[in-house]
Amino acid sequence: MNDQNILDKPSIHAEIERKSQEIGFTMPSDLHIGTLLKTLISSKPNANILELGTGIGLSLSWMVDGMDAESHLVTVDNDPKLIKIAKDYFGNDSRVEVICEDGAEWIKKYKGNQFDLVFADAWPGKYSHINEVLDLIKVGGFYVIDDMTAQSNWPEGHQEKVDGLVDYLERRKDFNLTKMNWSTGVIIAVKTEENNN
Repeated sequence: MNDQNILDKPSIHAEIERKSQEIGFTMPSDLHIGTLLKTLISSKPNANILELGTGIGLSLSWMVDGMDAESHLVTVDNDPKLIKIAKDYFGNDSRVEVICEDGAEWIKKYKGNQFDLVFADAWPGKYSHINEVLDLIKVGGFYVIDDMTAQSNWPEGHQEKVDGLVDYLERRKDFNLTKMNWSTGVIIAVKTEENNN
């Protein structure tokens, strides 16, 4: 099996990659996490989806590709320049809501329905406000994070934060999780029951 042979890239993906290079965006999502997100979302018809950390929209392109016509996706980022680009690409899709706001503030204010899948690719929802985000996931819903394998550009002390996050997720009794040394280091957790603590 050759997992480098990725045949189903979203049609908009190459254009977003070109735009990334044009503006010097240096944190693009890995193709493998994109394929994983698309596959997981395809398993959830009529889904409610949350992405924390829109970036320039590369992961978003995969997620949108996996959605059916009745699904809805909210993506949140605090960078106005990147959000403008994402809105240029996805703003005409009525299923997608692109929000420019601090993720922590958005999480604190959110009062809507629980989510079938949360992809946390920003500090909020991953290294902060994790309890709140995990509470927003439906039973049977996915929590997905990447960038869990050591990277050369990590600041001093970041490995301890990653280790603490993994330990915390492993101790949660309301989620089953799989840790994968694949792509940039991925954890997929599935909610098994509501946390009543």
